[in-house]
Amino acid sequence: MKFFISLLLMMLLSFTACLFMEWWSIAIACFIIAALIRQRPGIAFITGFLALFLLWGGLSYWISDNNNHLLAHKVSVIILKKDNPEMLILITATIGAIVGGFAALTGSLLRPYRAAE
Repeated sequence: MKFFISLLLMMLLSFTACLFMEWWSIAIACFIIAALIRQRPGIAFITGFLALFLLWGGLSYWISDNNNHLLAHKVSVIILKKDNPEMLILITATIGAIVGGFAALTGSLLRPYRAAE
């Protein structure tokens, strides 16, 4: 149950933080949620990773789909050297997921986990 609550809160807080602050505010959001909701460090990493992978992947796809992947085609040719907007969306989601995962891991290591809880 903690996993799903943490997942939803990380996604919601990260989305809200990105509306008003820089992109790296996702790390602050994941750190805070992982510090407040105590989980084992490995589970906290997976929670942060999955939350940001789904959030950034979904938002990237939604934004790209709304303009018929026009910008994604051009940027993927520049960065990936081939026309593959899906791979660009996957890379975007993975970068956000790594940042979120390590921020959640750091937040979970702030307080020691007790197995009895």
